[in-house]
Amino acid sequence: MNIEQAKDYIKDSVKMYLKKDEYGDYRIPVVRQRPIFLLGAPGIGKTAIMEQIASELGIALVSYSMSHHTRQSALGLPFIKHKKYEGMEYDVSEYTMSEIIASIYEIMNESDIKEGILFLDEINCVSETLAPSMLQFLQYKTFGRHKVPEGWVIVTAGNPPEYNKSVREFDVVTLDRLKVINVEADYPTWKKYALEKRIHGSIISFLDINRDYFYYMETTTGGRMYITARGWEDLSEIICLYEEDNIKVSEELVEQYIRNDTVVKEFTAFYDLYNKYKNDYMINELLDGKISDELISKAKEAELDEKVSLMGMLLETVLSDIKDVIDYSDYLSELIPVLKTIKNSDKGFDYVKGIKDKREEVYKKRLKANSLDDDTRIKERRVIDFLKKSCELVSDNDKVFDILKEKYENEVLTMRNMADKTSLRLHNLFDFTDRAFSEDNEMLILVTELTAGKYSSRYISMFKSEDYDKYNSKLMLSERQSAINKEIENIVFDSTL
Repeated sequence: MNIEQAKDYIKDSVKMYLKKDEYGDYRIPVVRQRPIFLLGAPGIGKTAIMEQIASELGIALVSYSMSHHTRQSALGLPFIKHKKYEGMEYDVSEYTMSEIIASIYEIMNESDIKEGILFLDEINCVSETLAPSMLQFLQYKTFGRHKVPEGWVIVTAGNPPEYNKSVREFDVVTLDRLKVINVEADYPTWKKYALEKRIHGSIISFLDINRDYFYYMETTTGGRMYITARGWEDLSEIICLYEEDNIKVSEELVEQYIRNDTVVKEFTAFYDLYNKYKNDYMINELLDGKISDELISKAKEAELDEKVSLMGMLLETVLSDIKDVIDYSDYLSELIPVLKTIKNSDKGFDYVKGIKDKREEVYKKRLKANSLDDDTRIKERRVIDFLKKSCELVSDNDKVFDILKEKYENEVLTMRNMADKTSLRLHNLFDFTDRAFSEDNEMLILVTELTAGKYSSRYISMFKSEDYDKYNSKLMLSERQSAINKEIENIVFDSTL
């Protein structure tokens, strides 16, 4: 399966493991909670999905790379304890608590979150001295003499042997205690993630044209050549920082992240071309409505890579605007119950400050528990900042709610102005695409990306788009999707016969 499917499967498994009966006991006993083993090539996002799952479920996350652990750090250090048995005194070997188990308790104490995921990466690369203890751990959830606390689900990950010479293949006895998920690199799935994370447009456009370069592994006489999803994402971050400071992106920079000489040269050349297209087409001016006949003619006559780059740049810019609006809208929605509480309380400054302090305390605890994704982090910071600035405006003698309401309405006005500008840019994007490419593949790509996008689909649902409805209807995407769904239903029905 791909990494997105793996995420959904793991998330569902964690939810099932954490289900309780009417007495508060876990429905699946700990000994029957098979740890999940995520097996896949390096750099495809195994660690990233664990952070997303923890955030979405509101539970904690503790991560460890097992390849760095010795028997002593994982199981604890021995010490002598004096004990008495049936009137006789003995010196007995005991063990200190495992560093891993101790980390779980520390997270629980600091965050007040008592359930979570213990994620152990590179589980099949443990040291030779630690390997015999792993069977006990996988079945009984103990390191040495200390158990993983109840409410903590174990998820493990590792690379196949062809990617890591330190890998120890598990025997059947060990595998029989795991839920094994094989994960493959999949560009379409990663692209959805890349658009949401605002991966640099040059990378997405380059990979749209060269999908074979998304993930690549080869051993040559000169050594190991490799390209991973992690490499592309890290490259994107450094490119954005270089552009902020007007530093040239060179082959020497790219090869630090992409370990393939051919791809390094091709991407660097493409990146330079991408920036040329960006200047030639004046992307921001075009989206603001300055669409000349010269630009239309230039786009019509462009080669394939230029068209792909152009659509990539336009989509990247509009989708970024859309995400900003959605983020702002989510923040405002989060404020509504807070404001209702303040209105109904009819209290003053101290009450508002108390809400702010409590919200900030919960935020810090969730940060410590690693249970906040980027979107939630942004939203919470904005809510806390709103309350903090509100505290500066009100006093015991002020009409607190009226002041907060006015401030909130100003925020709503800001969001609406952002949405109006974004809707106009979206209209101009459709107008340009129609005039330059009519109903060719470029229009299909535009409508498809807007339909599939996590934020764009929400935006269109919230703010509507006549252009989207028009071209979506023309391209009959809805009808095609319905037909596909009907075929799937028939297949499922037939398979039950």
